[in-house]
Amino acid sequence: MNRFAGTLLAALAIFGFARRGFSETLIVSAAASLTDALGEIGKLYETRSADLVNFNFGASSILERQIEASAPVDVFFSADEALLDRLDKLKLLVPGTRTSILSNTLVIVVSKDSANPIRSPRDLGSGDVHSLALAEPGSVPAGIYAREYLQKLGIWESVRSIVIPTENVRAALAAVEAGNADAAIVYRTDAGISKKVRIAYEVPAAEGPRISYPAAVIRESRHLEAAKKFLAFLESPAAAQIFSRHGFLRIPKNP
Repeated sequence: MNRFAGTLLAALAIFGFARRGFSETLIVSAAASLTDALGEIGKLYETRSADLVNFNFGASSILERQIEASAPVDVFFSADEALLDRLDKLKLLVPGTRTSILSNTLVIVVSKDSANPIRSPRDLGSGDVHSLALAEPGSVPAGIYAREYLQKLGIWESVRSIVIPTENVRAALAAVEAGNADAAIVYRTDAGISKKVRIAYEVPAAEGPRISYPAAVIRESRHLEAAKKFLAFLESPAAAQIFSRHGFLRIPKNP
């Protein structure tokens, strides 16, 4: 077992996830940006089923590597289609379970009391911004989306030297909250949970990258039927209401 699978198993043991009184105990690995919404959804699901849902939140890229390393995961909810593509090619997904559920938009945030005049992404390269926090732009979905957007605008090279890479999108948000970065590019849903930042600029959905959150049941799941039921619940009206309240956009299904 390599270190990714070992780390997850150790975390599950430390936090006492093995609880009695439930029919099945599901492990759901999910993008860090989904933390608050899925926390609510998980609690609701437990009241409507006989199953317990335990979440492993983090950067989607790290979670994907854990799955490749045979970590005990039942459902993977990623912030990036490419990571599901990789698992699909490796035949690590249960056929027919993959579904794209949510979308999001990017925003530039600064601290609530910042006087930095950021009115557009181009202001990030003006010299007034000395540090820009991004989820790791080479591997983490939020950072990749941000980098691709800045490249599309032709300003990536002018801001590259001030980028502070972070482990995930929540860490980028925390860097601005703590005063360790002048600005960050995060999901709109992340900005909405913080009382310490304000949105300086919101990337129009039509101009920004296509952001998609897919989910699927993992082939090595020990609870296949229970995992499928939870995945179906993620697309239920009850879950949709919670996602919407947290600012996520639903991806419409083809008729």
